[in-house]
Amino acid sequence: MKIVTRQVTDKPLTVTIEYPELTESVKGLVKRIEKLDVSFSASSDDKQMRIALSDVYYLENVDRKVFLYTKGDVFRLDSSMADIEKAAEDSDLVRISRTCIMNTMHLTGIRQLKNSHLEAELDNGEKLIVSRKYLRDIKRRF
Repeated sequence: MKIVTRQVTDKPLTVTIEYPELTESVKGLVKRIEKLDVSFSASSDDKQMRIALSDVYYLENVDRKVFLYTKGDVFRLDSSMADIEKAAEDSDLVRISRTCIMNTMHLTGIRQLKNSHLEAELDNGEKLIVSRKYLRDIKRRF
């Protein structure tokens, strides 16, 4: 496999895949790349905006409202946690508790706590608790 990258300032990000035969491996690669382009429609101060999956640190359900956390901002989503999981299937999002979904792209470390819980630390310094029920999911990722 040969990987070629080049910067083009006047066009959007474009990924071209050239292959001699369309195999399951190539189809899997295309699906993974498509999942990177997932974004969420969020609101903040009565403004609607699109937030790219790569900018999401974690999502949290508080009092039946879903909040999306980026490096320094918090946004409100009009989606359920189940809808988010479905939209971001096969992405770097993983459920770590009943009320929280974390983006493993921003994960810098995990440490064991008491009671078989884990503490996940993100690259913005935020710390999240991984509950026992979801330990298997997070361990499977690594």
